[in-house]
Formats: sequence, C-alpha cells, structure tokens
Amino acid sequence: MTDPRTDRNDSAATEYDVAIVGGGAGGLSAATILARSLRKVVVIDAGVPRNAPAAGAHNVLGQDGISPLELLARGRAEAIGYGAEIRSGTVVDARRDPDGDRFTLDVDSGDTVTARRVILATGLVDELPAIDGVSELWGRDVLHCPYCHGYEVRGKRIAVIATAPMSAHQALMFGQFSDQVTVIAHAPDALSEDDRSHLVASDIDIIDHTVERVLVREDADPERLGGVLLSEGTVLDVDAVVVSPRFVVRGELFERLGGTLTDGPAGGLVETGPMGETDVPGVWAVGNTTTIHAMVTVAMGEGVSAGAAANASLVMADLEQKPAPVG
Repeated sequence: MTDPRTDRNDSAATEYDVAIVGGGAGGLSAATILARSLRKVVVIDAGVPRNAPAAGAHNVLGQDGISPLELLARGRAEAIGYGAEIRSGTVVDARRDPDGDRFTLDVDSGDTVTARRVILATGLVDELPAIDGVSELWGRDVLHCPYCHGYEVRGKRIAVIATAPMSAHQALMFGQFSDQVTVIAHAPDALSEDDRSHLVASDIDIIDHTVERVLVREDADPERLGGVLLSEGTVLDVDAVVVSPRFVVRGELFERLGGTLTDGPAGGLVETGPMGETDVPGVWAVGNTTTIHAMVTVAMGEGVSAGAAANASLVMADLEQKPAPVG
C-alpha cells in the first residue's frame, strides 16, 4: 500500500492546496494539521521570528521555558514529518488569479507559488523606543510582557521607561512581581494624572527625568544590563527594564489580496471571523496578524483552527466540482 503523503508530494509542481505565509507557532500549527489531513501544504518563512531574542517561551504547556528557536525547530520537524514543505524566503506579492479559485505568491527568491487557499501568519514587528541600548538588550533584560517575563524578574529592581499610555499599566502589572518598581517619566505625555495617582497608591516611585541610555555591560557574556543613565547624569541601578514597543502588524499581503486592515493600536489589524476566516474568500489569518497580544499558545490554537477550516473548505469545494450522479 502506498503512502498518500509520498504520492502527493513527489511532483516538482509548485501548486499547493494551501500556502502558509509565516513559519512561527501559528503557521507551523496550521501546516501540521493540514499535512495530517493529507493536504499538499507549503510554509514560506522569512526566518525572523519575533521572539528569537528571548531565552525562553513561557506559558507553553508541557514545554515552559523552551528556547523559542528550539520550539520552532521541533515544529518544523513535525510538519515536515507529515509531508509539509518549508521554504525559506519572503513573499513580496500576492494576488488572486482571474478565475478566482487560485492564489499566486511571489517570493523574493524569484519563485512563484500557487495555492487554492492562503493562511497569513506574518505576525508583527516591535518598533522599540529610540533609546540607546534598548535594542541590544531586547528580549533579555529589556522586556515588555509581564506574562512572558514577570516571573523571571520577581523580586528584582525593575525600571519602567514610560513612553506610551500603556507604560503605567505595565508598571502596575510588574508591581505584582516586585516591590522595587520605578517608573521613569521619559515622555512628557506618557503619564496622566490618574496614572500618577495609581502608581503612588501602589507604592511605585516616579522619576521625572528622561533616559539618556540603557547601559550595556560589555564585560558580561552575553551582554547584560548595566543600569539606566538618566539625563541629569545619575545611573539608576536596576536588574530589568520594561518598555512599550509600538506593534506594527505585517498586513501588506492582506491588502494586496484585496483586504482592508481595521484600525487598531498597531495601526491596522487583519480582522477575522470564526476560525480565522477573513473577508477575502479563501484567506485565513492567525496570531499577531490578527491579535497583537497573542502569545505563542494562542497563535498555535489559531493556527490549528485556521488549518482545519481551510481543509474543510477544500473538501466542500471538491464536492461541488464532482459531477451530479446519473439516474
């Protein structure tokens, strides 16, 4: 008896049942359920996972603290094991073919991929505050999510650099983990009067100075935080720094496919219905493409749902193409 996975994947053709753009937790989860459904599926991944700088991915049941890159390596191996194809590259253009039931994706390598369905798992980009030292320590000693990293800095000295309205909320959340939280009012409009009242009520100190730079200890291996240099010249000795990035969703391909981004805190989100379906027929979206606060496990679940929905839509499309029974 032949293996149906081999039968469908040994062709050199580049037309797939489903093309998935993005090889993070959401995209790989979609690829796995589709490959297990014996679909011909390809994942096109640019290789720049958002959480790569972090030492561990947390709140991942059974694998808490696993290296994000190790998690993705295991996910790729599982998807490939079921017959999915993984391609390295960036999709630079996407369009629906004139007949309406195929999509064409152009990859920066010059390859062209066609597929009957598309799942967008392109995620978002963290635009960090323009403060020297922040990008060098991002994901290690410079953090933003209390659920991702709060436990790891419990009881430590934490500085929250206030650059956005979310900063006060972050300080209150990190205050769960430490009684040594200090807010630096870096941007003049980042803290409202209510914010200041809430912080004072929570015994969180406020420093009304700007930040000159986040210091990097060059003697450390790997490089670690050396404190926060304030504009008036003093160094605040802390163990962790919290910042508020601007989240920018990668929504260009959705727009190329005829979709419209909805207004949101990231400038634009891909709005989805049940199981990740978008208002562009044949296109699903998952993870941070649709929800800026989606963690790894949320993206995984959305990927599974979207993959199942895409498979079901193909089943019905194939049924509709079958000739009506005679007699």
